[in-house]
Amino acid sequence: MTETGTARTGDPERDTLDKAGAENFPVAPFFLPRAWRDDLMAVYGFARLVDDIGDGDLAPGGADARLLGVSPQDADDRQLLLDAFEADLGKVFDTTPNHPLLRRLQHTVRRCSLTPEPFLALIAANRQDQLVKRYETYDDLLDYCRLSANPVGHLVLAVTSTSTPERVRHSDAICTALQIVEHLQDVAEDLGRDRVYLPAVDMKRFHVQEADLAAPTAGASVRALVAYEAERARNLLNEGTPLVGSVHGRLRLLLAGFVAGGRAAVHAITAAEFDVLPGPPKPGKLRLLREVGATLRGEG
Repeated sequence: MTETGTARTGDPERDTLDKAGAENFPVAPFFLPRAWRDDLMAVYGFARLVDDIGDGDLAPGGADARLLGVSPQDADDRQLLLDAFEADLGKVFDTTPNHPLLRRLQHTVRRCSLTPEPFLALIAANRQDQLVKRYETYDDLLDYCRLSANPVGHLVLAVTSTSTPERVRHSDAICTALQIVEHLQDVAEDLGRDRVYLPAVDMKRFHVQEADLAAPTAGASVRALVAYEAERARNLLNEGTPLVGSVHGRLRLLLAGFVAGGRAAVHAITAAEFDVLPGPPKPGKLRLLREVGATLRGEG
């Protein structure tokens, strides 16, 4: 998920949930039934918090660490925090968790009969982020996305009671595309964390060195590489779009928003002439609405 610049309130639960407004896609829009909005925000809160732990982006003051039972002197140890978060997640399924975002999630887990597996995969992705900083091939990156992105789609389908094998396959294509788009938007930010999600084989093919990614603006080789990866993301979004037409009503509009968010972000990257290094190219709301309309009409 994208990094945000939202103001912090000092409430760890509120601060995490408030970041939903800065994502590339609508997380729990107003037109959905209240129960779905609550469940989607609960899932979002989990996914956002585990990413913040993995990225070292928790709010200052150590409130989240205290809630997870981690001592102040260990509050910067991401692996320890992830271990504590996984232990608290376990309580969601049998007793009572300590972190308020996990207590919120417990209601959704019980109401929707969710299983631990997708949540554990998201934790595993953040553990991998602590150990794996580079990806040799596109297939290696897809394996990472199976942990970091696709479980979110599985949870959305489970919350809305619409999961089928075909929908899961289409959802995986959409979620992987959204993850790749986010990586493209955040090339400079990720490099600052010593992470490169552009496959090494592709960098070599386009004659891109890591030093090129640290420049204030992208040269021709970097732009060509970003354009290549953006096209891959666009194709994945198109591959997953039949998911939208497989459902009806407000859920159809929600899923169209997910696809449209990805397409609008790709459009923003393209409009920036594939120069993502000065900062993440972001689409405007009008562009997003246009893409929602195009997706609902079945236009690629």
